[in-house]
Amino acid sequence: MRGALAELGWFGLMQARACLFGALLIVLILLTRWLWPENAPLARYDFLFLAALLIQIIMLRFRLETWEEAKVILVFHIVGTAMELYKTSTGSWMYPEENLIRIAGVPLFSGFMYASVGSYFARVWRLFDFRFTGYPPTWVTVVLSAVIYINFFTHQHFFDLRYMLFVAVMLIFGRTWVYFTSASGVRRRLPLMFALVCIATVIWGAENFSTFGRVWVYPHQVNEWDFVHASKLGSWFLLMIISGVLVSLVQRPKAEVRLEVRERDT
Repeated sequence: MRGALAELGWFGLMQARACLFGALLIVLILLTRWLWPENAPLARYDFLFLAALLIQIIMLRFRLETWEEAKVILVFHIVGTAMELYKTSTGSWMYPEENLIRIAGVPLFSGFMYASVGSYFARVWRLFDFRFTGYPPTWVTVVLSAVIYINFFTHQHFFDLRYMLFVAVMLIFGRTWVYFTSASGVRRRLPLMFALVCIATVIWGAENFSTFGRVWVYPHQVNEWDFVHASKLGSWFLLMIISGVLVSLVQRPKAEVRLEVRERDT
């Protein structure tokens, strides 16, 4: 039991390390929600943008993040900002405060919130030495993620493919297992689908903290805060597919060598 608890504690600490960028953003969001002066010369959103940029520079300077991972984060920032521009224009959610560093009403800080997801994926992949079995071909994952991304834009105007996409994800990744190294050096494994559901749930929780901090609000949260609808879990799950595929284009998925094969080779 002691060994199991120690390994679980190590797992949690490593996950927290991988979440460092996103966790710092959540802390800044909550602190500035109450502590930011009302008449400050610098807008709160602009401060958050500059702070997120500084965190990225520090992480690169002290090698907490690699340049390859930074490239993934930049792509996430662009992809996320494009989605924000569209979603805010259709009224899906809004940014209640004014600032200078923005495009068409969308603070550029918002892209860093998507980038924090990319940062987590890239860092956890490296820290846990991910390997896979049953991982689908790259072209299949790229096509799937492209259709998911397009559906985020078109589902309000055309047929919503969400449920079909859930089925497609299950068919494509249902046999995929992710292997990682534990504190004891033993290789552990999880079904990739289960891992993605867990991550999506954590991000949904982080989204609740962010809306509580009024960085952005959904229409039902304008007058007073309320929980983000649980239906957003599905959206985050699909976004996890896009996130994982983007990271996989930089950190190519490697096959796990089974123990029995190693023993036979020895």
